[in-house]
Amino acid sequence: MRMNDIIEKKKEGKPLTRSEIHYFVKGYTNNVIPDYQVSALAMAVWFNKMTKEETAILTDEMAKSGDMLDLSSLGDKTVDKHSSGGIGDKTTLIVAPIVAAAGCIVAKMSGKGLGFTGGTIDKLESIPNFNTSVSPNDFIKQAKNIGIVLAGQTGNMAPCDKKLYALRDVTATVDCMPLIASSIMSKKLAAGSKNIVLDVKCGSGAFMKTKEDATELAKEMVQIGRSCNRNVSAFITDMSTPLGFAIGNSLEVKEAVDVLKGKNVKDLKEISIELSAEMISLSLKKSKDDSIRIANEMIDSGKAYQKFLEMVMAQGGDISYIEDTSLFLKDVCSYEVKANREGFIYKLDALTLGKISVVLGAGRNVKTDKIDYNAGILLLKKRGDRVHKNETVMVLYSSNKDKLNDVKEMVVSSFEIRDIEPVNKPLILNYIN
Repeated sequence: MRMNDIIEKKKEGKPLTRSEIHYFVKGYTNNVIPDYQVSALAMAVWFNKMTKEETAILTDEMAKSGDMLDLSSLGDKTVDKHSSGGIGDKTTLIVAPIVAAAGCIVAKMSGKGLGFTGGTIDKLESIPNFNTSVSPNDFIKQAKNIGIVLAGQTGNMAPCDKKLYALRDVTATVDCMPLIASSIMSKKLAAGSKNIVLDVKCGSGAFMKTKEDATELAKEMVQIGRSCNRNVSAFITDMSTPLGFAIGNSLEVKEAVDVLKGKNVKDLKEISIELSAEMISLSLKKSKDDSIRIANEMIDSGKAYQKFLEMVMAQGGDISYIEDTSLFLKDVCSYEVKANREGFIYKLDALTLGKISVVLGAGRNVKTDKIDYNAGILLLKKRGDRVHKNETVMVLYSSNKDKLNDVKEMVVSSFEIRDIEPVNKPLILNYIN
């Protein structure tokens, strides 16, 4: 078998066999096949796409290219959630303890953020002493003992995907549906859970800008999961405006804890309950109505909050910061952004606010950037809210006072006030199962 024959075949729009895909994945992972040949194959796939069967095979082979976590000893109640990333999306911190308290096993490996989309691991690491580097043995042991573990990827998981993702980034082949779907799902398959719920976001603050593209991606990933013997479903959710009021790592932990303690942050709680219910339904074979009732009960009874505390303790975190979240914002510089007129918040742009949070120190431009865990934005008003002139719309936080000055001009374009109230947009736009 030769790589140039595989490139030629895909260039002509013909489907690749499992043996051909295996040859490419194995050769590229082991540095036998060079970048320039894989670049050519990626571009051929970009132009000619892949069949559903090809995409499923590519995903399976990439998942098998490195370590695969074996969660079979935990039974079929293991469940994972994936979000395609957004601004203020701290749902994992809420959903995971709800679902674990309900009797499912959430053994989830998450990533760090890059650019304006925050990572769950960065949020957790804003809790002093919280350990996200959990060995595979301890990962499974904690999942078995308390039903919840949230940790960073360890070992050599889906190494072909890591190489291919980096190559796509510099060869204009990032926006290729089969390659996006196989990249996401190869990591989910390698992480081992039997049940997977996907939250595919669309809008200005998401990778997918339209509902149609997000739906196409979701359908592709659900199909892949089923082809690989996993139970998978997906929600398409709006990310044109931030989720919740907090943007930034410790700010988002604080807001997640507030929701777990019963505070009704309307949009954030709505999507968290829907995702939790879907995870409970898939894992425990409950009806949708029963699952929603159970998810709400886990918050109302305090069981979800206690489960979060249990996880933080198990992973070495300082629970005093969870019990009193005001400890997070000690010695942090702040700046209040005021409304320049009376009216309604007509636009609150997720993308612009995400970029501002990165400048403040809450995100990374490159992987080596150091995170300021207390940096971020606290919104006091959301889209559709009425404001008076000189009323505070949001508060910016940073440990570096100069960075607050750097974003003062940017923040003006992040929101718009008009005389008319905007039309209310649904948060959940579609559901795929």
